[in-house]
Amino acid sequence: METVINPFTQKTLQMQSTVGNQTTSGNNQPEGTQTHVHEFQGSTKLAEECDERHNHRFAGVTSEEIPFDDSHIHGIFTNTDFFDHLHEVAVLTGLPIDVGGGKHVHFVQGKTTIDDGHFHDFVFATLIESPLLPLT
Repeated sequence: METVINPFTQKTLQMQSTVGNQTTSGNNQPEGTQTHVHEFQGSTKLAEECDERHNHRFAGVTSEEIPFDDSHIHGIFTNTDFFDHLHEVAVLTGLPIDVGGGKHVHFVQGKTTIDDGHFHDFVFATLIESPLLPLT
């Protein structure tokens, strides 16, 4: 099965490479200082017709924060589950969305790679960072 990277994914990977080369985080932390990540889980939207109609699931952990406009975003790169084929999910999150108590999530939307002659759209939000740490 041939994997074709769609233009959205190519642009995402280029942006991730460009933004990821910066040397400080959105919190002005020195180079090499670890920041935070977010867990995520999601399902793609349905694709194809009739007996082939299906979706996929995926889960993982984002990259550490990537500085962006006095704030930050995260990179996501993972595979979906396998339904006689799989897809890659490669995307940058949106900016942080405050959920109170010093915590935040990120909105994510995009398209998978084209595999088995089709792609899937996806829309989800990351989980909060450091869920076991107390709220501030």
